[in-house]
Parts: sequence; C-alpha cells; structure tokens
Amino acid sequence: MITNDKKTSFAPIINEEAKILILGSLPSDKSLEKGEYYGHSQNKFWRVIATITGNELPVNYADKKQLLLKSDIGIWDVAHSAQRTGSMDSAIKNVEPNDINGLIATHSDIKVIGFNGTKAQSLFDKHFTRNPEIRYLLLPSTSPANAAISFDNLCKAWSQLLK
Repeated sequence: MITNDKKTSFAPIINEEAKILILGSLPSDKSLEKGEYYGHSQNKFWRVIATITGNELPVNYADKKQLLLKSDIGIWDVAHSAQRTGSMDSAIKNVEPNDINGLIATHSDIKVIGFNGTKAQSLFDKHFTRNPEIRYLLLPSTSPANAAISFDNLCKAWSQLLK
C-alpha cells in the first residue's frame, strides 16, 4: 500500500536577540500530534536546554518557548517538509528545506548553529553552504532513539553552544 506520509515542520521559535540557532531535522510524530517542538516526553531537549542555561525545567510549552527566547536561542528544522513513515530520521526522504538562509539574513546576531543530531547536519549540508562567520556544532541527538549517551555527557556536549 502506498501512503503519502508527507510531514511539515513548525515555524521557527526565534526573536531579534537570538545568537544561537539550533536546527533539528523534522518534528517527530508525537511532536506533530502535540503541535510542539520536541514534544515526545522522552526527548531530552528541554531538560538539556534548562540544565545548560541554569534554569528550572519549564512545565508548559509557553514557558519552554520563553526559556529559549530569554536565553538568546532560536530553534527550527532543516526540513520544511519531507516524506517520512514514523519518526526515525533515517526514514526522511524528498526534503523541501526551510529558508534557513533567509532566517539567518534577518537575524544577523546568529553566530552559532547547533545541529541536533547527524541527520540535521547532513540535511543542512546537502541544501545549504556554511557561512564562514558562523560556528557550526554537531551535537548528540536529544531523541529518545539516542539512549547510548548519558544525560551528563549530553549536557557537556550541548554546553558548547554557550561558549
């Protein structure tokens, strides 16, 4: 049976003060269902961001977005839309990228881009050219599928964003 598993990302969460942009690949099915970035309860993204910025873990999505904005962090996904059955990055096909160059052009304070996992980085490198004025960091994925890395090591790696 052929199904059209086309999935579309969310709008970016960003403000004019953003100095860091974190790029994921494409929201998971759970995130799409909830209408929230990193909406799967086992995804460590929000816990990592709270920990590395020295904040309490926000309890609701509005507070999570506020945490990013007050920390000068923006988030988006490389893929605007793609075909994907399920939530695994390895199943992403036929990517239509977001306008990341346009976002960077209108947010000139962005000096660091962090990739939440290897798929985000490989999709970015396939569709975009790196800007020599921006530092790029490949970060271990916060996805529940990446259970091999401890939370402490995840935070250690992600804290590079703030340096």
